[in-house]
Amino acid sequence: MIVSLSFDARYLVEQPWWAQEFYAEVDMEPVSIGARLASSVVVPLVKKLFVTDGPGAGFVDRPVRISKMVSFHGEKRTLSDNELRKIAEELVERAAQSTGMSERLPGFEYRAVVNAVTHSLSSLGHVDMDDVQAVQLGYLELSRHLRSGNQAATLGLSSDAVLLHANVVDTACLHILHFFTTRSTFVPRTLVEQSRRIKELSSKIDILILRTPSPADGGFEERYARYISRKHGKLTIFGLDLPGSSGSWPLDAAYLSLEATGTTGDDIPLVLPAEQVLAGRDRVLLRGVAGSGKTTLVQWLAVSAARNDLDERLLHLHGLVPFVLPMRSLTRAGARLPTPDEFLSAVGCPIAHAQPTGWYDRVLTAGRGLMLVDGIDEMPEGEREEARNWLRDLIGSYPKNRWLVTSRPSAVREHWLGSEKFTELDLAPMNRDDVAAFIRRWHKAAGSADAYGKELLYAVRAKQELARLATNPLMCALICALHRDRRGYLPDGRKELYDAALSMLLSRRDRERGIYKTGDMRIGETHQVQLIQKLAYWLIRNGRSEMDAKDVLDLLSQALTAMPRVAEQGTVKQIYRHVLVRSGLLIEPVEGTMQFIHRTFQDYLGARAAVESLDFDFLGGNAHLDQWEDVIRMAVAHARPAERTRLLTGLIERGDTSQDTRHRLHLLAAACLDDATELDPAVRAEVQQRAEKLIPPRSVAQARALAEVGPVVLELLQGPEDLTPDEAYFTVLTAVRIGTDAAIPVLTRFRTMEDLRVRTELALTWSRFDTDRYAEEIIAHLHEDDLYFVVSSSRELRALRLFGGRSLLKIASPLSPEEIKEFCEADLLSGLCVAADLRCSWEWLAAFPHLTHLTLEIPHPNIDVSSLRNVRSLRALRLPPTARVVGADQLSPNLEITRTDSRNQIGHPI
Repeated sequence: MIVSLSFDARYLVEQPWWAQEFYAEVDMEPVSIGARLASSVVVPLVKKLFVTDGPGAGFVDRPVRISKMVSFHGEKRTLSDNELRKIAEELVERAAQSTGMSERLPGFEYRAVVNAVTHSLSSLGHVDMDDVQAVQLGYLELSRHLRSGNQAATLGLSSDAVLLHANVVDTACLHILHFFTTRSTFVPRTLVEQSRRIKELSSKIDILILRTPSPADGGFEERYARYISRKHGKLTIFGLDLPGSSGSWPLDAAYLSLEATGTTGDDIPLVLPAEQVLAGRDRVLLRGVAGSGKTTLVQWLAVSAARNDLDERLLHLHGLVPFVLPMRSLTRAGARLPTPDEFLSAVGCPIAHAQPTGWYDRVLTAGRGLMLVDGIDEMPEGEREEARNWLRDLIGSYPKNRWLVTSRPSAVREHWLGSEKFTELDLAPMNRDDVAAFIRRWHKAAGSADAYGKELLYAVRAKQELARLATNPLMCALICALHRDRRGYLPDGRKELYDAALSMLLSRRDRERGIYKTGDMRIGETHQVQLIQKLAYWLIRNGRSEMDAKDVLDLLSQALTAMPRVAEQGTVKQIYRHVLVRSGLLIEPVEGTMQFIHRTFQDYLGARAAVESLDFDFLGGNAHLDQWEDVIRMAVAHARPAERTRLLTGLIERGDTSQDTRHRLHLLAAACLDDATELDPAVRAEVQQRAEKLIPPRSVAQARALAEVGPVVLELLQGPEDLTPDEAYFTVLTAVRIGTDAAIPVLTRFRTMEDLRVRTELALTWSRFDTDRYAEEIIAHLHEDDLYFVVSSSRELRALRLFGGRSLLKIASPLSPEEIKEFCEADLLSGLCVAADLRCSWEWLAAFPHLTHLTLEIPHPNIDVSSLRNVRSLRALRLPPTARVVGADQLSPNLEITRTDSRNQIGHPI
């Protein structure tokens, strides 16, 4: 078995799992310290440390003093001092050889480690506790106790030697405690639980060895892990580069757990935390709109895997090696997609040259790769088939790894990777609680007064238009920054928000910071916009997200011929550097390339350039391409009334004559209505007439596309009369995804339907709306048959109680058992689903005497159900498909325990 690397097995024995790392930063290059020792090696050596049970030992009914059990102490010792040292020497030698430490440790340090381990083991003869107390103490505390007896033994040694000593003793103590629990003198009735945990640990650690890198790769993987943590461990959050605040935000503070949604095989809505999309699923295609947090999620998963922090909810990432593969970088300048040996160099990793020969193949063949392919939509549409073939070849060659592929919703069709068994999920819009949490965090990070945050929270909840915009992290950050910068004043529409943001970034920020000095280059806001929008339009026209510095300079050189006042202030290169540093809109992901801080700003400025160039025919000719959707919408916002008429009429006419693109073009025209502040009523009516033909939606994809159109669709949604059950469900799905309280009147029409999918969707999305209004108008009217009512807050629990309570509940956020007991009707609850980590055991459920069915959907690799033994009413227990069940043998044999299939939610016995 091991002790190793970057996990602490105490996580498996004493407390929720995986805590501290076993390596340290030292003046020399840090190395991986640890011992990979198989159980078959350690167990025989440990047994030699203790006397063999004699006749009658099995009748001992009390714990035994450890000092009476050791074989190297007392009058009847059977193990000499030299033999004890040989045991210590063998443990150290095995550990040092398996990690390559034997070649790196000087001889005197190696001997010192052997002496220190010998002394620590000999301390067992003087331990003032019995076997029961030792097991209750836990193996790590026992190890610390033994090592503390002679701390001078490791003084002056390197960190590597000190940690090797600690890890070997930790391993020995783990098996010592296991040995105690298997002896006939042990008192099983007092320590059944501890015995089970330690036994489980031994087998689990042997399994985890399979995810441990070979000695030849360990050093590089640690360097690579540190690179991933540095590279992706911070976010640039819009607005936090303003005066008095840092330009980046630590990922741990910035990450906000959002929801991923999908459907099961029975079309029942599925909701789970976004960071759990790969728990129980090896391949996921995740869709999300611009700014929804796809790239942030990729960073979070990469850093979590690299750090091996091993929160129990992320244990499925333990030992995986993250490969972050942003498509915009892989296809830079038309480059071909890389082979696995080129992954690191393709993304500009500075230590790519240091990877050991064949390392990537060993990692991927062993199934240790965490493949994070970000932004399929960043590629031109014509190249995506090549990307799909590339993915298929990689998966076919290395099938055992975990894959996450992200994209904007419309960039790839439904089941785009279905043949490769990818699960398709969507990043859900931020709900009211998410928005509130983001606003509070943003203001805390920015050092703003609490008054600004509270005022903005009120404004977002009171103004429908603002609430509709604040549905993803990018727009929330934009709103926060503008609210503070303008001291509480916010524009109403999306275009106005972007205009204000550009003004803040391009002129007001530097002016108010007093950053200009005499002789500094000064480029006005209008000129900066003109220059930057030309870069944006070039990127859009060429289907790219990044631009070579040479192309940037060539384009700026052409533009500056018409701007003599700007051109005279410096060379083209100096002007480019000025715009790059001061605008806050452009970044250099690697030296020699440029991109926008976010694709949304590129689309916004590119649309402005297209309108100023009167390229309406060119815009219309590309409107069927998903990369142009936001550009078209923003062009309508920038255009004058006559130009809007031209654009929208072109979309309608082209859609009328094209069978293949009719659906997309007519929906896009409908989506543009939200940005058309002034429009000929006849044109508006034509657009709405075409949209009505696309209603009701008949698939998830159509519901998603209609929701992207915005609130204008709510006026067109029909039903439930004259709709099929499928059409009714997808209509509800559309209204729910639009997500503001303006959708409540539409949803109210469906509240009395019998279809379980409709009722489940209505119950599931309560948290996206005003709690009390939604409860009164929707929740109170839903038929209860087979329906689990979803609650995400104590306020929702209280609201349910006002309506008499419900017999079936699903807990979707970490409420306390006390809150659940206080606000649930104890005599009514018969079915409970827990889909959040409550961080508690389950004996409190005995307070519900009629609870017969329990479903646990908590994201844990190990679920301890032993505390359910006192819940006498329980008849059925459903558990996640991949969780390890602990304590099931202590439950009633009449309790039916089943697994819930991750795809179709069908239970099967375990």
